[in-house]
Amino acid sequence: MPLPFLTADRAFDAGAEDVALPFDDHDGWRRPYRPGPWRVAAAASLLLLASFVLLAGMITAFTGAMSGAAVCLGLAAAVIASALRLLRMGAWVSRHGVRRVGLLSTKTVPWDRVSAIRTVQQPVRWLGFPRTVQGQALIVVRPGGEAVEPLFTDSNADFLGRPEAFDRAADTVEVWGDEYRRDREPVG
Repeated sequence: MPLPFLTADRAFDAGAEDVALPFDDHDGWRRPYRPGPWRVAAAASLLLLASFVLLAGMITAFTGAMSGAAVCLGLAAAVIASALRLLRMGAWVSRHGVRRVGLLSTKTVPWDRVSAIRTVQQPVRWLGFPRTVQGQALIVVRPGGEAVEPLFTDSNADFLGRPEAFDRAADTVEVWGDEYRRDREPVG
């Protein structure tokens, strides 16, 4: 079963460095980077936990306690859904705007409401925990100077220990922003 949200587009892997936006379809939402090893490990651990809960549900069903088996099935479904959502988290771009997908919420900012996308040095959360460290964050600045929550940081689950991947992803999102903000500017 293909999981398109798990991998970035193959155009980035093919060495298409000379093409700013190497895609045919710019209407679809795409994440311009691969999920990091920390995020994949956490999702794999959740899926392993779900398999144990499903096994417990099966054993419970064989003993005849159907209500307990139904609880185990519901818990396993919730764990699987959270693992898939964890893999989907991150920054997504399209012709329509930039989207920050979180565990429980999604925030989309259209390109016409973006004045700049830039990388800044600031305290960032380490792996999403309350502890902060000094690092880089890719932020969206709206007209009037209002900054939205960072799209991603160099200390999140996708880029911890991978500074080259952070730089490449930040540059790609900035290029998308420059391209589509330029397209929406009035001519004249």
